[in-house]
Amino acid sequence: MFSKTFAVLTFLLSAVSHLSPVFSLPVEGLDASARSILARATPAAPHFVAYSDKWINGENGPPAVSDINGFNVFALSFILTSGPADQAKEWVNIGAAARSNIKAQYAAAGIKLIVSAFGATDTPTTKGANAVDTANTIAAWVKQYDLDGIDVDYEDETAMNKGDGSAETWLSSFTTQLRKELPQGQYILTHAPLAPWFSPNKFGGGGYLTVNKNVGSLIDWYNIQFYNQGTSEYTTCNGLLTTSSNTWPKTALFQIAASGVTQDKLVIGKPATTSDASNGYIAPATLATCLKDAKAKGWDAGAMVWEYPDAAAAWIKTVRSDSWPV
Repeated sequence: MFSKTFAVLTFLLSAVSHLSPVFSLPVEGLDASARSILARATPAAPHFVAYSDKWINGENGPPAVSDINGFNVFALSFILTSGPADQAKEWVNIGAAARSNIKAQYAAAGIKLIVSAFGATDTPTTKGANAVDTANTIAAWVKQYDLDGIDVDYEDETAMNKGDGSAETWLSSFTTQLRKELPQGQYILTHAPLAPWFSPNKFGGGGYLTVNKNVGSLIDWYNIQFYNQGTSEYTTCNGLLTTSSNTWPKTALFQIAASGVTQDKLVIGKPATTSDASNGYIAPATLATCLKDAKAKGWDAGAMVWEYPDAAAAWIKTVRSDSWPV
C-alpha cells in the first residue's frame, strides 16, 4: 500500500540532490520509519571510506567518532557466505542497546556504518553459492542489524580468472537481488573490485567492465583496490591516475573512466601502511598530492583505506589536506 510516509519520503529523497549544502530537510513531521530511511540515505561524493577487520583488545564495537574524524563511511568486515565474522560478528555480539547508541553517534557525526561482504577468504562463485539466495540472506542481515548498507568486496580470483563469465554473471545477479532488497537511495551499495579487473580484453568474461555495464546503475560507487597487484603497480600519482603499466593496461583512474565507468564513482583505495598490503602503498602526504591532482581534473569520488586502526583520523586528515581539508 502507498503510505503517507512513503509519499513524503519519495518527495524528500528526490529533492535532496537539488538542495544547497546549508539547507536542512524538514524532518519534524516524519515518523520513525521515515527518519530512519533519511538517516541511511546515500551520501554525495566525496566518499572517505575506512574498513575495519582487525581485532582490537578491549574494544566494544566500532571506534568512537573522534577516532575516525574525516571519514564518512565505516565498513565492518566481513559478512561471509557462512555468516558474520570479525567486526561484523562483533556488531552482533555487542547487543541491541549498544548498536543503537553507536548508530546514533555515527549518524550525528555524518558517518555511515556499513558491512563489507566476502573479502579475500570467501569465494562464493567458486564454492557454488547461489547468488540470489546469498543476496537475500545478507540483505536481511543488514536490515536486522540496522546498518546503512553493504560493500561487496568480491575477490574470487579463481572465478574471475577462469574467463567464462561465471564471476561477472554471479556478481550481476547478486547485485540485482541486493538492490531489490536494499532500495537505492535508502541503502548504500558499493563494490570493492581489484583495479586490474577493469582492464579491457584482459578477462574472458569482461571483468568489472561487464559488471558495470550490467548493474553499474545499481552500484553507488566503487572502492577500487589499487594495491596487491605488483610491487610497482599504482605507486606513483601518474601510475595511479593517468597511465597504468602494461601488466594491467588501462586501469589507472582516468583510464577506467575512459572505458565508460562513471568518474565520480571511482574511489581510490590504498593500504594504510606497508604492512596492510603486499604492495601498492603510497605515503599519505603523497596520496594527498594525487587527490589534489585528480580533483583539479574534475574528479571528486574520494578515498578508501584498508584498514582501521592503522588509518584513523590523523591518516585521513593528511590524505584530504590538499583537496578536501578536514
